[in-house]
Formats: sequence, structure tokens, C-alpha cells
Amino acid sequence: MVPSRETLPQVEDGIVFIAVPDSAVAALAKEMSHTAMPSDTSFVHVSGSLGLDVLAVLGGHAVGSFHPLQSFPAPRPPEAFQGITVAVDASTTGLERRLAQLARDIGARPRHVADEERVLYHAAAVFASNYVVAVIAEAVKILGKAGWSRDEAEQALLPLVEGVVANVRGAGVTKALTGPIRRGDLETVRRHMEALGEQGDLYRMLGLVALEVAKEAGLEPAAAEQTRRALTRNVAATRRRGRS
Repeated sequence: MVPSRETLPQVEDGIVFIAVPDSAVAALAKEMSHTAMPSDTSFVHVSGSLGLDVLAVLGGHAVGSFHPLQSFPAPRPPEAFQGITVAVDASTTGLERRLAQLARDIGARPRHVADEERVLYHAAAVFASNYVVAVIAEAVKILGKAGWSRDEAEQALLPLVEGVVANVRGAGVTKALTGPIRRGDLETVRRHMEALGEQGDLYRMLGLVALEVAKEAGLEPAAAEQTRRALTRNVAATRRRGRS
């Protein structure tokens, strides 16, 4: 639903922040274009994936974007901005400087992300946040098959997830990888895939991604090739059956 003119955001220091779902930004910008605003008013959206062109209807005003690279499933305290990256862009140098300074004022690091980079930037954010939740949900489901309650599974897995994040923070992605694929432990990989059933497809897909990281971390080429074959063996067999 697009707010009426009476409920449009208040202007703060000459900047109107448009904080609505991505699908509503263009409509709200159009609504604002019919509202009298001082010529020095700037308009800034907080979408991660949209470029500045979505605000083109506000011609004559400086426009920008300000996207905190952080997860907000609910309101969070100011500390949530400490040390995070904020993607900024603007149609004028002056507005971009103001947005960069605002990021620093809340304890964040500004990073210029231009229109042509934004879709990849936002897709990376989805992998690092939304898909982490999705993978944890799959892990909870797997433990559920073993008789664990959701609460038991989450309580057991969360310290593991937090430990992995700490390892990535301390050593980087490549050195943080552990587990059977990093070791080239074929038998464990095979047992996992046999036990997982339908979830084996997701295990295989993520395993092939992990294998590339393992190779970068130093997994021997012969072990890497054997692991790749273990991960793709059932796929090849299925394709052969489909052609027969």
C-alpha cells in the first residue's frame, strides 16, 4: 500500500529516506513527485538491490541509496550498525558525502556501490544471510529425522554456527573450512548421501561448492577428484537410467 500525501515521511536535514518494500519504492517516489518539496531536498531509498533509476521520477532533486549490510528481522538497537558495511550511492557528490558521513556517524563503514554492481552485491548478501538461515533450517530438519525436537536441534547447532562465523572472522573463508569434504573423507560423504534421501541433492550441490574451497585450502588433486566423483555418482547413474 502506498502512503497518502498526509503520511509521507518527514524531511530530516533535507533528506527524505524511503524505507518501504522494494516493490513499493517506485510508486512512493511517483507519489512524492506530486508533493511540493524544497528544491534542495534529497530522496534516498534503503533498498539493497534497486539502483538510483527507481527514483528518476523525482527529477530536479538529488537522489541516493543507503543500504546497511545487516539483518533486521525486527527492530534492533543502534549497536547493530557498529562495524557493518553500508552501501551508498548518489546522483551528486555532495549527497554521497553526506550519506558516507551518516554511515560513519552510526559506527558503520561506507562503501560506494554503483547501479551496475547492486544486483550482485545484494545477491551476495542473500547468500550470506537468508541462505545461511535456510541451510540451518535443513540441518534442524535432518536432526528432526533422528528424533530431536526443533528446540533441541537449534540449541545444539547454534554454537556450531557461531563457532564457524568466529573461524571465518579470524582466519578467512578458506582456512575456516573443516569436515569430510575438506579432508577428502569419501566414506563419510557416501554415508551422508545415502542417509539423507531427498536432502542428498542439496548436500551434493553445497558439497561441490565446498570442494572448490577445499581445493583452494590445499586438498590434494587426487582426493578432490575422488570426492567429486562421490558427490556426482548418483547423478550420473540417474541420467543413464533416464536415457535407457
